[in-house]
Amino acid sequence: MLPFKLIYSEKYFLPIGEHVFRADKFRLIHDRLLQQQTADESDFLAPEVASEGDVMLVHSPHYVNQLMEGSLSAREELEMEIPYSPEVVDAFMLHTGGSILAAERALEDGICFNIGGGFHHAFPDHGEGFCMINDFAVAIRAMQKRGRIRRAMTIDCDVHQGNGTAFIFGAPRPRPGRPLPSSAAAAGTAPGNRSNADVFTISLHQENNYPYVKPASSIDVNLPDGCGDEEYLAWLDNALSSGLRQFEPELICYVAGLIRFARTSSADWT
Repeated sequence: MLPFKLIYSEKYFLPIGEHVFRADKFRLIHDRLLQQQTADESDFLAPEVASEGDVMLVHSPHYVNQLMEGSLSAREELEMEIPYSPEVVDAFMLHTGGSILAAERALEDGICFNIGGGFHHAFPDHGEGFCMINDFAVAIRAMQKRGRIRRAMTIDCDVHQGNGTAFIFGAPRPRPGRPLPSSAAAAGTAPGNRSNADVFTISLHQENNYPYVKPASSIDVNLPDGCGDEEYLAWLDNALSSGLRQFEPELICYVAGLIRFARTSSADWT
């Protein structure tokens, strides 16, 4: 038995047909952990679907209603790069519930893994890059709303910059053709963005890669093509050291494509 829990559901599978995004990778990781006897079934917890209220801590009510009603435009669906269906929405809501559960268990046990999620390209008002809902941003805001934490840090080691995460937790910047909602513009904040003082974002990513426009994280490390392991780890060490000198998180969320973990103390990251 592992000293922490793994969050997983067979319903994490995204029903998107033949696609460059491997919709079965979550199941493959689950099965591999069992086959290698790294974990057994007692180590896994099944998540519940996130509530619309939790999702709207990050995403605009209009966008959430579009997802629930199936009223995305053809352009918005194309921008998301995965086909829309109610079943896909259900899967993303479950991934988001998994990240909320992982954050809760990390605060209790010190660490927890969600074998799913990591959808860091989702913005408050639209999806991008195979990402419909920014699950771990929702989890952070849910923990803050419930009074479990005040400060969190995200460490994103996906090869692509987490543009949605950087936007959500950074200063509001309207995209061309997408002005801020009038209420958000008047308040000086965007949906999902209360203050950049309560979440510190770190992203290590390939500079010459998607997305073309990269909103500023708290720390961005734009890595060159052909970066090797030693160089990568040195940059990661520098980013972590710098971030933890500037900021004291109560919850750390590590994103690496699909698995991440959160813990209550930053001591082991220095």
